[in-house]
Amino acid sequence: MDNSSLIKSPIYEELEDFKKLFESTLSSSNLLLNSVIAHIRQKNGKMMRPILVLLAAKLFGKVCPATLHAAVALELLHNASLVHDDVVDESTERRGQLSVNAIFNNKVAVLAGDYLLATALVQVGMTRNHDIIDIVSCLGQDLADGELLQLSNVSNLHFSEEVYFDVIRKKTAVLFAACTKAGALSVGTSDEKAESARLFGEYIGLCFQIKDDIFDYSESKEIGKPTGNDMVEGKLTLPALHVLNTVKDKTAEEIAVKIKNGEATPGEIAHLIEFTKQHGGIEYASQVMYDYKEKALSLLASLPDTEVKAALAGYLDYVVEREK
Repeated sequence: MDNSSLIKSPIYEELEDFKKLFESTLSSSNLLLNSVIAHIRQKNGKMMRPILVLLAAKLFGKVCPATLHAAVALELLHNASLVHDDVVDESTERRGQLSVNAIFNNKVAVLAGDYLLATALVQVGMTRNHDIIDIVSCLGQDLADGELLQLSNVSNLHFSEEVYFDVIRKKTAVLFAACTKAGALSVGTSDEKAESARLFGEYIGLCFQIKDDIFDYSESKEIGKPTGNDMVEGKLTLPALHVLNTVKDKTAEEIAVKIKNGEATPGEIAHLIEFTKQHGGIEYASQVMYDYKEKALSLLASLPDTEVKAALAGYLDYVVEREK
C-alpha cells in the first residue's frame, strides 16, 4: 500500500462526503466569482487539511456532519488565506499555475478571498459547536497576525530564529492545529484529548513549513514555485538564519540585510543560497524538522494500534519526505 492509500484508507467514504459538501458550497450566480472559483479548483491541492480533520475525528469517534462542516470551513479559510497571501506577496504563481491576482487583478482576488472567508464562517456555524466556532474565529485572527508579523519582520535587521518560529506558528502551524483539534472536538472527545490532538497538528504544521522553506533552496522545478522566491520577497528562513547566526561572515550578512530591504540582486541571492548550503543550513533545518516529527509521533505512541493511527503516522511521513 502506497503512502496516499495508507493515509486515505480509513476515511475513504468520509472524504467523498467532504468533497460533495465542499463543491456544493462553491456555487454562485455571480459569473465573475464562478470564474475565479473554477480557476482555484483547477489545482485543488492535496486536501491535506480536511484529511487531517477527518482522521483526527475518526481517531476518537465517528465522523459526523459537524466534522464535515468543520473540514469544509477550514479548507475554505485556507484557500482564502492563499488568495490573499498572493496579493500581499505580489506573487503571480500558485500551485504551478497563475495566481488569482495575476489572471484577474488584486481587487477581484481580495473580494474572492473575502467570499471564501465568509463562506467558511457560514460552514463553521453549521457545526452548531461553539468550541469549533471559537477555533475557526481565532484561526482567522492568527493567520492575519502571522502575515503582519512577517511583513514587520522584513524591516527587522536581526536574524532571529525565535521570530521565524513565531511567524510559522501563526501562518502555518496554527491551521494544522485547528484541523486536529476541531476534528477531535466534533466527535465530543475530552478537552485533554483535544489539546493533545491540537499539539499533534501544530507539530505537523511546523514540519510542513520547515520542509517548504527547505524546498526554496532546491533547484527542482517540481515544487510549484521558483528557487529563492522567499529571498526575492525579503524573507530569510531557517536554513539561512541558522548559518547567519553561527558563521559570522560580513559579506553574507550584508547580502541578508539587502534581501530584507528588497535590494539584493539575483546574483547576491544565489550567493547566499550557496553559502547557506555550504555551511550546513539545510542539514540543520532538516534536523529541527525531524525533531518535531519525533515529538508528534510520541503523542501517538500511547494510543492503541489502529488503521487511523497508522494513517496519521503515514501523514507525518508524507509531510517530511514529500518532494514538492
